[in-house]
Amino acid sequence: MSERILNSINDLKKIPFGQSVPQHSLVLLHWFANTIEINNDTIVLTFEPDHGDYGTHHYRNYETVLNPLPFGQQYYTLGNINPMVNNDGNSLPSYFTGRLDDLLGGEELNRARIIFSLLDQNTISQVFITQHYEANQGQGTVYDPEHTYQISINLLREINKTPNTYNHRTKYKPLKVMTVEVRAGPHGKAKVHWSGVPRHTLQGGVKSVLYKNHRDTSGILH
Repeated sequence: MSERILNSINDLKKIPFGQSVPQHSLVLLHWFANTIEINNDTIVLTFEPDHGDYGTHHYRNYETVLNPLPFGQQYYTLGNINPMVNNDGNSLPSYFTGRLDDLLGGEELNRARIIFSLLDQNTISQVFITQHYEANQGQGTVYDPEHTYQISINLLREINKTPNTYNHRTKYKPLKVMTVEVRAGPHGKAKVHWSGVPRHTLQGGVKSVLYKNHRDTSGILH
């Protein structure tokens, strides 16, 4: 593989998302960057790939899309939105697997993948975004080497700090920060105060979902 490394948001903007690359890759990458931890120059895994968390499983690299790893290291892949792919471990959040076909113009959502390799049990050495070929290309479920990109730790840091929106009319772009403040009231009630929410978003209708913690995927709709 001739490695194409994306080092910044500006590099990411040069990728043809929504054209030859599914825009859903951005949703997956943003989720991943906010799920792992970055300590200095170390990317720390926060879930258990061998337990199938988020549908993660070994990637054997039979197609040699990526360079071979040193003995003892392993590639993993994730991104399958099929709810049946993972019955035991943590699942991808509902905002990722839910009605994104409406938001993204009905493109093939299950093509986007992230591949990462591990130095040890919880230290990530490399991260890539890749994709399955389109169905009409007749390549089956192998990955497309022409649209495989390595993601640097610097880009992961940038994404981690950048709130984003995903819209089928406009490409991935940063938004101003939206904040939510919960104020406790009497008799077990509370008031929720929003700020920084674009007016056009409010006009489309807003619902709130309460989660027990960051791993909860069911939530309570309000």
